[in-house]
Amino acid sequence: MELHEIQIVGESLCGQREIDEQTYASVSILAERLERVKNFGNGFSGISFSPEVEAMAKRKIATAVC
Repeated sequence: MELHEIQIVGESLCGQREIDEQTYASVSILAERLERVKNFGNGFSGISFSPEVEAMAKRKIATAVC
């Protein structure tokens, strides 16, 4: 598994890089992967993003609406 998206999101959360379109694209890719994992069975249904990643994703949605 390539960790590129995880690295981008992690660096953005830590302030090592700007939160930009690449960050949001990486969150989107990871969200798709997470949904696929959840489809493997109930044992994976409780997996979610951290509150920080959730907040970052919500900021993108709010920005897109404005």
